[in-house]
Amino acid sequence: MSKGAEFTKDSRPITMAILAMGGEGGGVLADWAVDMAEHCGYFAQTTSVPGVAQRTGTTVYYLEFFPQLEGETREPVLSTMAAPGEVDIVVASELMESGRAVQRGFISKEITTLITSTHRVYSMTEKTALGDGRVDSDVLMESSRNAAKLFISGDFAKVAETTKSLISAALYGALAGSGALPFEKSDFIASIERGGVGVANSINAFERSFEIATQCLVPPTKVKSVDISIGTKPRDVASQESNTLSPEEELAIINNPQTAVGFKLQELAARIKADFPEPAIVMLINGIKRCADYQDVAYASRYLDRLESVRDSEAKFGDGTSRTFFEVARYTALWMTYEDTIRVADLKIRRSRFSRVGNEAQVQSDQIMQIREFLHPRSEEFADTLPTAMGRWLLRSKPVTAFIEKLAKNGIILQTTSIRGYLALYFIARLKPIRPRSLRFNLEQQRMDLWVSIINREIANNYDLAYEIAECANLIKGYGDTHANGWRNFSLVMEQVDLLHNDSGVVARISELRKAALADDDGTKLRAILA
Repeated sequence: MSKGAEFTKDSRPITMAILAMGGEGGGVLADWAVDMAEHCGYFAQTTSVPGVAQRTGTTVYYLEFFPQLEGETREPVLSTMAAPGEVDIVVASELMESGRAVQRGFISKEITTLITSTHRVYSMTEKTALGDGRVDSDVLMESSRNAAKLFISGDFAKVAETTKSLISAALYGALAGSGALPFEKSDFIASIERGGVGVANSINAFERSFEIATQCLVPPTKVKSVDISIGTKPRDVASQESNTLSPEEELAIINNPQTAVGFKLQELAARIKADFPEPAIVMLINGIKRCADYQDVAYASRYLDRLESVRDSEAKFGDGTSRTFFEVARYTALWMTYEDTIRVADLKIRRSRFSRVGNEAQVQSDQIMQIREFLHPRSEEFADTLPTAMGRWLLRSKPVTAFIEKLAKNGIILQTTSIRGYLALYFIARLKPIRPRSLRFNLEQQRMDLWVSIINREIANNYDLAYEIAECANLIKGYGDTHANGWRNFSLVMEQVDLLHNDSGVVARISELRKAALADDDGTKLRAILA
């Protein structure tokens, strides 16, 4: 039964917009709502406008509800699309979609109840940005909260994950808990049961999210933070949680033989704690773990060896913050674990990856999972993996490079879950012992050593410039064309360091160039400034 809202023939319908990406069950949520409304004596209508790609292709489901009035025989005329400022309820499946709803004008401070999941699914523009292209989640949350009359938020994707359901069921529970629709909780649950698919898991997700929504309705003076008990922290923040651990906690992780690196890194961990500045301990712990996983423990030790000179220069000439050393430690770990064919193959055949993909796809025990890799190797990547002399020969041999480019011209599709595909990647991954003799390995070590030497020079002369030079390593990333473009931009900026390092405005100039290099993929803006 409905909650008894007052309606007349002149009343406006209840309007609701659902913004969801493909595979999130937005259509199912809309169908549940329509079914519920019709069973409660309402006229209900739903339409959808699908997009064509991720983020710009988010489907907007629009619903309107109007009660069947006693004595009224005519059906109401309902709209087929949301009008800015006229939407009573907006349900967003992800935090960026909440921000886009605000941008589109769907949210009104006078009438709109906004329900959003706080997790992030990064758009392609965010993922492919050369710098940190992520939109600030705090800004999205604040703008959403300020725009709506009532704001309901929680990590409903996490709820769906833990209940093995879809986020649509979790959002439906939040919708019920918000009280924005004139229906009872039992009406919502009945519509899920009538759907007949995944009922138990959907109701479990519904119940958990219903509780989250009702807690959001409690005045702030009565509850300090809903996030404490329901885990509503945006997921992009969760990726940084390792850096919030204390050094003792990180050491405890390494001392646990069940971790990926095991007890072999205990001595290096003790060395870090004894010989390096405290603010960088967590970063260094993560650095040795990454390097050992990439190559071996000896390579992790080499990572610390490379940083000793910067540590000494920082201690002697630094400003007391260790900020340059911290950035060098961070980017050195990333640079030393550059992506090559061996690394890519190793990551693709790990048991943890198969488990993660299976869990995300919710593969059941009676189902078969297949994973297909879309690869586009270049002749340079083959040469980089070979011993130095052989790699140089391959690059000079036009017939061989032409054959490789022709073979990989349209890309290669490899099924990792097949014996043939798995063994092909397994063989490449097992080339790790020869990596230190490869063309790319030796080239990268030389480049890193030169970069470190320039930083040491400038720490003594111009500490702020040294910090900017350390940050310039952020330009070097990825593989293939991305890496080639990044290295070219890095080289152009470093040329300016050599030319201008004695000028008074060099720090601002290098900062400007570095940011310009991160503005686009091919260095157009950087070259324009240099010109």
